[in-house]
Amino acid sequence: MAVDSILSSSSPLGPPAHDKDAKALQFIEEMTRNVDAVQERVLSEILSRNAETEYLRRFKLYGATDRDTFKSRIPIVTYEDLQPEIQRIANGDRSPILSAHPVSEFLTSSGTSAGERKLMPTIHEELDRRQQLYSLLMPVMNLYVPDLDKGKGLYFLFVKAESKTPGGLLARPVLTSYYKSEHFKTRPHDAFNVYTSPNEAILCADSFQSMYTQMLCGLIMREEVLRVGAVFASGLLRAIRFLQLNWKNLANDISTGILNPKVTDPSVRECVTKILTPNPELAEFITKECSEENWEGIITRIWPNTKYLDVIVTGAMAQYIPTLDYYSRGLPMACTMYASSECYFGLNLRPMCKPSEVSYTIMPNMAYFEFMPHDPTAPPLSRDSPPRLVDLADVEVGREYELVITTYAGLCRYRVGDILLVTGFHNSAPQFSFVRRKNVLLSIDSDKTDEAELQKGVDNASILLKEFNTSVIEYTSYADTATIPGHYVIFWELLVKDPSNSPTDEVLNRCCLAMEESMNSVYRQGRVADNSIGPLEIRVVRNGTFEELMDYAISRGASINQYKAPRCVSFSPILELLDARVVSKHLSPAAPHWTPERRR
Repeated sequence: MAVDSILSSSSPLGPPAHDKDAKALQFIEEMTRNVDAVQERVLSEILSRNAETEYLRRFKLYGATDRDTFKSRIPIVTYEDLQPEIQRIANGDRSPILSAHPVSEFLTSSGTSAGERKLMPTIHEELDRRQQLYSLLMPVMNLYVPDLDKGKGLYFLFVKAESKTPGGLLARPVLTSYYKSEHFKTRPHDAFNVYTSPNEAILCADSFQSMYTQMLCGLIMREEVLRVGAVFASGLLRAIRFLQLNWKNLANDISTGILNPKVTDPSVRECVTKILTPNPELAEFITKECSEENWEGIITRIWPNTKYLDVIVTGAMAQYIPTLDYYSRGLPMACTMYASSECYFGLNLRPMCKPSEVSYTIMPNMAYFEFMPHDPTAPPLSRDSPPRLVDLADVEVGREYELVITTYAGLCRYRVGDILLVTGFHNSAPQFSFVRRKNVLLSIDSDKTDEAELQKGVDNASILLKEFNTSVIEYTSYADTATIPGHYVIFWELLVKDPSNSPTDEVLNRCCLAMEESMNSVYRQGRVADNSIGPLEIRVVRNGTFEELMDYAISRGASINQYKAPRCVSFSPILELLDARVVSKHLSPAAPHWTPERRR
């Protein structure tokens, strides 16, 4: 049978580019044609296997597996609702609390609770489910980009700090879990998925050694590189900044064939030494390109055969698109999949579309999905009148929803906090664009800071102003991504009651650090361990600035009765107004405290 006849001739995906892709594309077609039936089966499987768990028994499900009973008896919950159960598991309780299958580890979410990462319980088989979604990405990409088997991918991938709960379970980010799994380490050879980075470099816990050797291997194999990527856009820009700071040492290694002594990890040295041979000509080329002040198009200058960038540029990462355009001379940016610590959701079936047009097709076999209609102007619902959730097959194009999931690992009707917009359908499967994280104000990398955390930071920093009889009368913020790494900027308007005793520069610098110490652990890890976030900056504006800001908003149609100062701004005219009123700038003088160990 011809390969293209395996798929329906009317298939929106089109015929497979290669024989080996046919099965994957057929699976996508089957899943998206029968969305409601698949979802019904998934819910039945989850409820059947977890019927005897403490959680489902509490709500008197009595083994029922139908949707109506499930929806009538199981409440919609947040992380805070489940925290007592999760803490019991973390403390060592091995009884079937949320899941009938043993919890194998916790995946740490970048969302936070009381300053700590959330702990998401997972089970061993979820690795298989995630691996299945990964296996669909290249067959889809091959429909749009030819000959990806003729070269390699330069991906900057890293493991992050992990800890153990009091009960002895590992707690680590979902990608660290995946990279350290046998699914990744012993993955079968696939010509379409060959990386320049050795596993040893990816798995090296020292971020400098890992980045240095991944960049070195990428430079050595520059002619073979067909795609350049990282998980987030911010990560790829951090790699470019690393090259700016370290190209001389990298060029020297390539010229001499001797690896920098700063790379001390024995397994990394061993594998990279096998790749590294003296190449003065390549070293000279790198020196010529990197010594120029103009770094426009540096990605395509150094890796001339790159066809696209593989990075997430949706949501908060959209702020990095102009900078990536500058460094790549406008290469396409592929956002291939949509996932979180709680669950992997789906993939982009048009990965080479413009970033503004990215939509993800949720694969109905990954979990049971429900959607809470999202209307930011509506009053909040009480517990006595819970919202009516919509099933995956019943969402409406053009409407926004908050995602709610029920997973094989035991999360039931859990609010993920992602706001999604329905953009269309692939077969009967809806497609969603990611709008934003609910309530998130600031984000540079994987950090997410909400209004309450920002307020707490301002309150704690303000304590340092009391001895000067000074207070913060108004503030706002924005994520400054013009620098690499990006950093938080907080605009303060101060009330100084005694100008002869106003706060000194040193005190205001310490206020920056006090704010950083108040931030969640994900932010502090980005500052201390990952170097993915720069020092926080406070810009003091002259008195009356926020009144001018209100006047400007009212001139654009805001109601004077309902106006309140925005806690985060991104609109260029407002930023220009604020920056024009700055009287002093202050940076955090040190890194905040952070340790990979979880707070007890």
